[in-house]
Amino acid sequence: MQQEANRRLGFTARRTMQVAQQLYEGVELGEEGSVGLITYMRTDSVNVSREAQDEARAFITETFGNEFVPPTPPVYKTRARAAQEAHEAIRPTSVNRIPQAVKPFLTRDQYRLYELIWKRFVASQMAPAVLDTTSVDIVADTQGRIPGDIFSVDPALSAELVEKSAYLFRATGSVIRFPGFLALYEEAKDDETPKQADAHLPELHEHSVLDLLALVPEQHFTQPPPRYTEATLVRVLEEKGIGRPSTYAPILSTLQERGYVRREGKRLIPTELGEVVTNLLVEHFPEVMDVGFTARLEAELDRIAGGERDWVQVLRDFYGPFSQRLEAAKENMPTVALTEEEVDEPCEKCGSPMVIKYGRYGKFIACSNFPQCRNTRPYLEKTGATCPECGGDIVVRRTRRGRTFYGCANYPRCEWSSWKRPLTVPCPACGGLLVEEHRTTVRCLACDERWPRDVVEQALEKTAQP
Repeated sequence: MQQEANRRLGFTARRTMQVAQQLYEGVELGEEGSVGLITYMRTDSVNVSREAQDEARAFITETFGNEFVPPTPPVYKTRARAAQEAHEAIRPTSVNRIPQAVKPFLTRDQYRLYELIWKRFVASQMAPAVLDTTSVDIVADTQGRIPGDIFSVDPALSAELVEKSAYLFRATGSVIRFPGFLALYEEAKDDETPKQADAHLPELHEHSVLDLLALVPEQHFTQPPPRYTEATLVRVLEEKGIGRPSTYAPILSTLQERGYVRREGKRLIPTELGEVVTNLLVEHFPEVMDVGFTARLEAELDRIAGGERDWVQVLRDFYGPFSQRLEAAKENMPTVALTEEEVDEPCEKCGSPMVIKYGRYGKFIACSNFPQCRNTRPYLEKTGATCPECGGDIVVRRTRRGRTFYGCANYPRCEWSSWKRPLTVPCPACGGLLVEEHRTTVRCLACDERWPRDVVEQALEKTAQP
């Protein structure tokens, strides 16, 4: 749930769990009163009760037809190494409460998450899709004409192409023979998934004559692994057996709140503080920082819960070596001073330069003349855009619950704010402030005109060029 909500809805893990908690506790549905819309959401179980499966199968039969119902209810196996099966999988409490029916009673976030859970559950009880994996070879001669008599994967094709001075273009993908669960829901992909990995091809036949609409040359270079997003990091935690669904959100929140990583779009980028802390911990506590340590310890805790191990002995086995490492680290771990970045503002109390420092709760700005001067103020992350009301800088802010929004740096004198991230290029029509609306469009706050995102990105690239 946390992974898919991040990929499809852009929710952080914390935001997902907060909204899911509201759906679980209950929402007022008019005359029905308060109704819990989903089952317990802090579980990694994939078990589904027979009653819920029967209800889903009846709904699928009525809505899509008998061919979309598998002969027997599907049974899934969890990917987690030590899943806690005390609860059912996350699902709607009743399939008959379709998202559109309860939409008037839900907030926007509640509706979007409920719709995601409802569709994914119903799709999980539908028949599998049937796809034909297809590889298509398209041949054109040097004049751009398609011979029409060569359309195959014959091993002798290459030699024949040389003789005919022809070019070979190959497309690989799949053709949907039966949509199955894809008629309702298709899982979102991570950004690093190759674009052509699950490409769907139209119906094609041998010796078909095709029209060349466009030819887009692309050169691919070896790329380093992409940075984690919250979705991909949760997936790795799950695969490695680290933590539980109830701990994923606190893990991700702690990493960001303490300044170990910063967010750029959806990506989590390690900060200098995060790299320094990680290097010191790996050097002085290699056993604890090993990827398998948490998974092994949780396995021991599961054995304690099952009566197979004595908890005192487990703690003794851990704390003995750990206490020795701790004493050695106190004596040998060096004190590392992070590079202090100056800001272009003097201290209003003593005139010394102000610098960016890291504290327990992330970045803040302090006087470089510390401890003689203890002047501090919050660190404001600038977006590069200017406030449409007073011309001040627009900065990133967070609510008490950690939700990100954008506001004027001159608050409280100027109370302008927006939930949408502002862009640094003006509206092509009126010069007003543009904000991100969707993945493919941006919107002007002044004239309400919408523009394709790629057009704005091209403008950003031009303004960035020297």
